[in-house]
Amino acid sequence: MSPTSTTDTAPAAAKPVVEMTGITIEFPGVKALDDVALTLRPGEVHALMGENGAGKSTLIKALTGVYTIDSGTITVSGAEQRFDGPADAQAAGVSTVYQEVNLCANLSVAENVMLGHEVRLGPFVNWPATRRAARAHLARFGLDIDPVSMLASHSIAIQQLVAIARAMVVDAKVLILDEPTSSLDKAEVAQLFDVVRQLRADGVAILFVSHFLEQVYDISDRMTILRNGRLVGEYLTSDLPRLELVSKMVGRASEDLADIEAVARRAAAPSEGAREPVLQALALGKDGSVEPFDLDLFEGEIVGVAGLLGSGRTEVARLLYGADRPDQGTITVRGKHVKGASPLGSLQRGVALASEDRKKEGIIGDLTVRENIALAMQAERGAWRRVPAKELDATVAKYIDALGIHPANPDALIKNLSGGNQQKVLLARWLATAPKLLLLDEPTRGIDVGAKAEIQRLVAQLASEGMSVVFISSELEEVLRLSHRVVVMRDRHKVGEIHNGPDVTTTTVLETIAASGSAS
Repeated sequence: MSPTSTTDTAPAAAKPVVEMTGITIEFPGVKALDDVALTLRPGEVHALMGENGAGKSTLIKALTGVYTIDSGTITVSGAEQRFDGPADAQAAGVSTVYQEVNLCANLSVAENVMLGHEVRLGPFVNWPATRRAARAHLARFGLDIDPVSMLASHSIAIQQLVAIARAMVVDAKVLILDEPTSSLDKAEVAQLFDVVRQLRADGVAILFVSHFLEQVYDISDRMTILRNGRLVGEYLTSDLPRLELVSKMVGRASEDLADIEAVARRAAAPSEGAREPVLQALALGKDGSVEPFDLDLFEGEIVGVAGLLGSGRTEVARLLYGADRPDQGTITVRGKHVKGASPLGSLQRGVALASEDRKKEGIIGDLTVRENIALAMQAERGAWRRVPAKELDATVAKYIDALGIHPANPDALIKNLSGGNQQKVLLARWLATAPKLLLLDEPTRGIDVGAKAEIQRLVAQLASEGMSVVFISSELEEVLRLSHRVVVMRDRHKVGEIHNGPDVTTTTVLETIAASGSAS
C-alpha cells in the first residue's frame, strides 16, 4: 500500500456521509493541514490516527465548523457545506463528544441531555415532558439513571454516555468521539464500546480518536493516518498490522521503533551503595485522601505507582510534593525533616510534580511555550531574580529538541498546540529546574506511541544520571517497563510493593491489587 494514497483493497461500501477533500488550513507560520482527505461511511467506526501535532484536532475542528478551511471541500450527505460555526455543523448532522466532557456539572442529567432542545409549551419549558424525553434518549443507550439527578453526582464514564445521548438528540448522522476513553477504566470502556457498536448498527458514522492502539483495533473498521499535517493514507483496520500502523504514524521504519523501545526499557538498578533516601515518607497520610503509607525513594531509582482509577495514586504524589498538606506522618528530604510542606518549598528542595491535569493545574493557554517553560524556573528563583534571557532561550531550545515539541516555535501560544505537545511543554517546565526527584503523574496520557517511547527513554536516561523518579501510569505495561520498584495502591491504601524483575508481569500487579487482606 502506498504511504501517500488510500488503500485500494477496501471493499465497496455504502455511499459516504462525509467527504473531505483537499483540506488545507494555515496558521501564522504553520501549515496545520496540507491537502488532507477524510471519508466517513454510515455504519462504520473510522479511527483518525497520528502523532500529536499530526493535524487530527485541526481536521476535526474543520469538520465541526470551529476552523474555516483555506481550501478544499466538505460534503455532508451529498451536499457541499461551508460551516460558519459548530451550530452549522450540528444542523448538518455532525455532533462531537470531546475528551474533557463539555457538560454542565451543576445542572441535572435531563437539562444536560436536552439543553437547547427542551420540550416547550408555548414560551415555557415543559419540564415533565423534557425529563421523559431525556429518559428515552438515555434508555436508548442502556442508561437507567434518574434524569433529575445532578450530573456531578455521576462518574466520568456515565457523563461520557450522557454526552453521547446529548449529541444524538439531534439525530446526528456523524458522531465524533475525541479521546473518549482517556479517563475510563476497562469496564467503563467496555460499556462505552457497547454504545458505540449500537450506534454503528443504527447506521451512524463514527469518527474515533484515541491513542490506545488496542482500543482502536477492537472498535474500528477503517482508519485514516495523518503525519505532519498531511495524509498518509486510509486503510482497513484488519489489513494494517500494529507495527506498520506505528511506523506510518511516526515516519520511522519498524526496526527504528524497536530500537527506541529497547532503549526505553527499564534502566539499570541503582547501585546498592546509594542507600540514603532522597525522600522518605513515614506513616504519611491525609484523612479522606489516602491512608498512611511508608515510602523510601533512592537516587537514580524509578518507582512506579500502579492501581485502578481512584486507588490513591495521584493523592500519593500530591502528598509527597506538598500540593496537599498531610495531617499524619512525616517527610524527610536528604535527611532533613520537612515542616509545613508546600509546592514552593518542594521546588526549592529539588522536588517537582508534573500533574496529570494539564488543563487545570498545568498550562496557561495565553502564554507562549517559552513562558510556560520559564514559570517553574522563575518561581524557584523568586520574583526579584529574573532568569537571564540567554539562559532561558538555551534551556527552552534544549527541551523543545529533546522532547520533540511541535511546532518547534518557542513563541507559539501553548493553547494552539495539541494536547500531547502541551504535555511535553509541562514536562519541559519541570525538567528545566533540574530536580533531584521528579514526580510524574500520567506523563504519557494522550501522547502518541512514538512520543511515548521517547518520553520513556528520557525517564530512563534521567534515572541513569541520578535523578529519582516516581512514575504514575494507568498502563501497567508502561509502569513495569520503566520501574525498579512498583508501589501498588487499592482503595487509597498502599497494599504492596514489588521489586521489579524478569518474572514480574502485569498479572503479578493485578493479583496484588485484587488480593484480599489488610493494606500495608
